[in-house]
Amino acid sequence: MICRKPYSSIQSISNGAARLGYCRLPSTLKRESFTIGDEGDHHPALAGPAPSYLQSILRYCAKNGLLSEGKACHAQTIASGLQPDVLTSNMLINMYCKSGVLESARQVLDKMPERSIVSWNTIIGAYTQNQLAGRALGLFMEMRKEMVEVNGFTISSVLCACAAQCAISECRQLHGLALKTAMITNVYVGTALLDVYAKCRFVDDASRVFDVVEEKSDVTWSSMVAAYMRNELYEEALMLYHRAQVIGVRQNKYTLSSVLSACAGLAALIQGKQVHGVAVKVGSGTGIFVSCSLVDMYARCGSIAEAHMVFSEQDRDHKNDNVALWNAMLSGFSRHGRWRETMILFEKMQQIGLSPNEVSYVSVLSVCGHMGLVEEGLKYFDLLVVADSVSQNAIHYSCLVDILCRAGRIRDAYNIVIQSMMPTTASMWGSFLSSCRKFGDLELAEIAAKHLFEMEPCNGGNHVLLSDTYAANNKWEEAAWSRKNLKESEAAEKEKGKSWIERDQAGQGSLVPLW
Repeated sequence: MICRKPYSSIQSISNGAARLGYCRLPSTLKRESFTIGDEGDHHPALAGPAPSYLQSILRYCAKNGLLSEGKACHAQTIASGLQPDVLTSNMLINMYCKSGVLESARQVLDKMPERSIVSWNTIIGAYTQNQLAGRALGLFMEMRKEMVEVNGFTISSVLCACAAQCAISECRQLHGLALKTAMITNVYVGTALLDVYAKCRFVDDASRVFDVVEEKSDVTWSSMVAAYMRNELYEEALMLYHRAQVIGVRQNKYTLSSVLSACAGLAALIQGKQVHGVAVKVGSGTGIFVSCSLVDMYARCGSIAEAHMVFSEQDRDHKNDNVALWNAMLSGFSRHGRWRETMILFEKMQQIGLSPNEVSYVSVLSVCGHMGLVEEGLKYFDLLVVADSVSQNAIHYSCLVDILCRAGRIRDAYNIVIQSMMPTTASMWGSFLSSCRKFGDLELAEIAAKHLFEMEPCNGGNHVLLSDTYAANNKWEEAAWSRKNLKESEAAEKEKGKSWIERDQAGQGSLVPLW
């Protein structure tokens, strides 16, 4: 005799299916029922849905994030004795993962008498997508202990988890596994692997993986361009982008955004304009990713008017919902010393109901420091302190120190640093040292220099700045001593300046030393 199925559970599924637009499913549920007693003896209170029917509803619940209906299906699978079924259990895992209930998904996995590769991959992927990299790696190790054969999806998902934690050791082990299983040429594995190497700043390794991947997708090209850009190898990013153009790789918004950032890093305005033209041609010119990069590129290349034009041309609904675009424009105005425009734009953000974030306050505090607007800077810092949605960080305090130091209020800045619980940065002590040279405060100059020597042992500029401070106060012996320490130091070295020079109208150029 078949076990009794609770009619309330079935009714819940039926009603849920009707609400979801499955108008015919309730009648189907009545037709596709199990029997009890003699063959053909049906009873509505004892009816249970067929496996295919439950699987159809589970698939729909997973697609639409309908957790309560999915739980009702789960209850019915238990009552119907379908839980040991691998396909049904995999659908339950998928439904719980897409609904964000990962603990329930893991419980289903743990209770499965037999698991397929899909069972493991679904939860590993869900852990990675939900920034639970440690759990993803742990489940992968458990999977390996049970001698489950992995596939490309498994390795790429775990590599994404490694990227989140910059776990280079685990990444190299996965690289070895990919070589051993001949999956290194898989486009998904290769793209994930080069992304991990790039985020861990092993660009040469990322480049070698890129060369090994045989059938590169546009995502592979985009990831490699972004890898060069993130590691400030702007020329390499532009050259790779040119290669992609030559062979006809599809342009996506991520590639264009990365290339525009590379142009901004080199202040290569001509090439930036060319990429802008490509973005308009492929239909990505008004996308938020590309628009933010365009505003930043034009601003950093000195064309603040064109940056503002791109900003103004954005659709009002999209612009009013995206704080990143406003921050790009705020940063551009701030970088150009346009303090009035910066403050007006900052106020306009609040008027339209867009809350400024940490980056917004950095821009407005920076322009106050550079323009000597002490009172305005202190006002905005007070606004930051009372803002509920924004937390202060070391960059904000560094801006405040810079504001006070530039105005000669070095002791006030020093007291703020000592009293605050915020850890000090090299930028803070650099502001102190520069201002001490200007205003002749030797005591604080020596304190600041001591901290800088500990934080930046390879920066010879700090030794030069301390020497100049001594010289400005006629302390010639101390100035000579500071210069001598710089010469005798094996680590400290003054970095040579470089400039990007465009050789022709096509924007071709190179970095050359200034001396």
